[in-house]
Amino acid sequence: MIIPLIQALYDPRNPLPQGMEFFEKALEDEKFSEISSQIYWLLKQRGQLERTPSFFQERLREKYEDSLCKNLFIRNQMNKVLDKLEEAGIQTVPLKGTLFAEKYFGHLGARCTSDIDLLVHPFELESAIHCVKSLGYTVEQERIPSHFHWSFSKEIPDSPIPLTIELHWDLLREKTSDLKMDEFWDQATPLGYYRYIKELSDYHTFYMICLHGWKHKLSSLKYFLDIIQMIHMLQDDLNYTLLLNDTAAHRTRRRIARTLAIVYAYFPYLADTKELPSEWKVPQLWDYYSLRANKRSFKGYMQWTFHQIFDFDTVKHSLAALLDFSYRLLNRMFSGKIKKMKETVDR
Repeated sequence: MIIPLIQALYDPRNPLPQGMEFFEKALEDEKFSEISSQIYWLLKQRGQLERTPSFFQERLREKYEDSLCKNLFIRNQMNKVLDKLEEAGIQTVPLKGTLFAEKYFGHLGARCTSDIDLLVHPFELESAIHCVKSLGYTVEQERIPSHFHWSFSKEIPDSPIPLTIELHWDLLREKTSDLKMDEFWDQATPLGYYRYIKELSDYHTFYMICLHGWKHKLSSLKYFLDIIQMIHMLQDDLNYTLLLNDTAAHRTRRRIARTLAIVYAYFPYLADTKELPSEWKVPQLWDYYSLRANKRSFKGYMQWTFHQIFDFDTVKHSLAALLDFSYRLLNRMFSGKIKKMKETVDR
């Protein structure tokens, strides 16, 4: 139901959907709230907001204003963290979040953010953790072996949800690729007036956004929108030839190729903006609607299998991913049992 609306926003050949029923069903979709602020801002930018029903406009406006308030708060909190890291001389790159919304969507409220993601060097991780904890982010997530980020949270007054900072030192799980983060750091440039706080190049931001969408199995249209918006904004500045070569060297080609092939299949207009390399134009056993409707369906199971096993460039990386998944599954199962046993004893 939502896909035709997104297609109309980016493809001038697709008319904006009409009829009250379409917009009513769009609002009923629980996943629509995840992209409401993006849809509102894109409709407004294109002068099409007034062509939608008033109840639809009002709901979108509420979501957008809520997103703007949250993002203002998160940006304020992030700036305090960045100032602290700058003072300590710790090289840091903000990932996604409010900076991504402003740079690629054009407005702070145009893409909702829920936490703060920061990239640091592995050798400065402990120093970064010290800075984060000194600002009150003292609730630690349990460290997961082979993982690529560590989460720290703090309670926020009048909010049932704590604010979380994820300190990243990589973009993928250990031993599942040959990704070289030094290449991302080498092309990062200083952010604003900072000396140690940097931002990724457009190219590496796109690379990161594609990996982020793959990691989440493209389970929400917000991952599609991030990729589509970047292609729409950067167009010929995106170097797909370089991406082909880099992903081959980093052993991430299948993940990037699969992700982009799916996005282009659902939004074919993108080929007019930026042609997809022929090497990546391959059939994809993937269906957004079956993934949404029933994850236990045959298609859902096959999609999970492809993601967990066949999206890796080498057998070694597939095995590493399977072992990691098995460890996390067993850890979750046994930790749950231990928790129940403890609750029983306490009673």
